[in-house]
Amino acid sequence: MKKIIFATGNKDKMREIREIMVDVDVEVISMKEAGISVDVEENGTTFEENALIKARAIAEHTDAIVLADDSGLEIDYLDKAPGVYSARFMGEDTSYEIKNQALIDKLEGVAKEERTARFVCAIAAVLPDKSDIVVRENMEGYIGYHAEGENGFGYDPIFFLDEFGCSSAALSREQKNAISHRGKALRVMKDILLERGTL
Repeated sequence: MKKIIFATGNKDKMREIREIMVDVDVEVISMKEAGISVDVEENGTTFEENALIKARAIAEHTDAIVLADDSGLEIDYLDKAPGVYSARFMGEDTSYEIKNQALIDKLEGVAKEERTARFVCAIAAVLPDKSDIVVRENMEGYIGYHAEGENGFGYDPIFFLDEFGCSSAALSREQKNAISHRGKALRVMKDILLERGTL
């Protein structure tokens, strides 16, 4: 069976990835499960650059297919902040409850039509021959006026979707995987790898 090592230690991301790759005959493991411990400095200025930095760093330690993602939240009213700094916004050890409230506070008094935002996900693959592929997908929405929902993580509770009338944290896992930035990017990457005969 082919093996994919995903460059994350995030259990929520691993669950999402396994659910999306369930129909492919491939074993998906985290870098920790692969016994790879690398401290990667994500110093790129775009989601694509950071995803590639991570994937290439892990690929130095394996001949398996390596996938890495970089994702974040862009808020148009805040000049697309927090953007590539989404995880580091207000400090990596700051809870998302505090981060989410801070973003809501920054948009106090801002009308709904100016609260447009998107989740962005870039996924990089480094193949056994060390060639690479990068894809990027978005999920469009807006920043709500309060946090809502228990199913998501990160900024999900403040990211609202008009078509569902709720936050992405209030969606079921199946609903979220079908429309999320990471779900879309993973499916595009999966199709490319299948077309190339890599999977």
